[in-house]
Amino acid sequence: MSEPIASMTGYARSTASAEGEGIACEIKSVNSRGLDVRLRLAPGMDALESELRRRVGRVLARGSITLTVDVERDAAGTDIVVNEQALASVLTAIDALSERIVGQAPRLEGILALKGVLVERQPARIADEEDLLYAAILATVEKCLAGLVEARRSEGDHLKAIITARLDEIAALTRAAENHPSRSREAVLERLRAQLADLREAGAGLSEERLAQEAVLLATKADIREELDRLATHVAAARQLLAYGGPIGRKLDFLSQEFNREANTLCSKSATVELTAIGLDLKAAIDQLREQVQNIE
Repeated sequence: MSEPIASMTGYARSTASAEGEGIACEIKSVNSRGLDVRLRLAPGMDALESELRRRVGRVLARGSITLTVDVERDAAGTDIVVNEQALASVLTAIDALSERIVGQAPRLEGILALKGVLVERQPARIADEEDLLYAAILATVEKCLAGLVEARRSEGDHLKAIITARLDEIAALTRAAENHPSRSREAVLERLRAQLADLREAGAGLSEERLAQEAVLLATKADIREELDRLATHVAAARQLLAYGGPIGRKLDFLSQEFNREANTLCSKSATVELTAIGLDLKAAIDQLREQVQNIE
């Protein structure tokens, strides 16, 4: 049974509330050679790090993942207190400046508005509340991960269609190269006769045995049968991978490199401008294939 194909790019967000606190989870995913997980957790949530990494690794195989978890407490349970140390520093600075600068003394609301003078103090969570909050955070992350998986699979369906179209193009160009008139028996024999004539003219002392060896060598160099067979085999292998699905990005990337190698060899062996043009079109289609393959998980 085939598995869905997933892209490595995606985004998901999920929110919840528990124990009077709001939870917001956001996951972003982009391309990567492996699975790279970066966590941005709210203060006090470090105890969840290993479990969050485990859960991400359970559902994702590749991608650079940024997981952000914010927790915001209900303002009703928050006390506003004066930071005595910060206030003392501000008053000392005001006294020092008042001796050097003549002006109106700062008002109380202005002093309190300075950063760090007033701070929020939240009551410590009791053990049961913390356990319930952690459970709610993990549930929210699971929901967000499910959304990311769905987004990556949706993009994967789109990529599958593009890759299939590129494989169809490569297969068509391979057939065009195979059926090109320059590969007919008559065309090959004519080129060999011309090349042997050039050899006789350039080296009058060559024996018939040496000429026969050169003829075999020339024929071998110009034969692209092996490259055509390999291209057809690679197309079939790529189609099979797409049919199976799952995390096939690395295998498809390897195949695209093999495609490119055969296209290069075909171009180097080409005996006509038209066949070279087919080889160049093959290289262009393979480059487009590889661009898309590198987005696959």
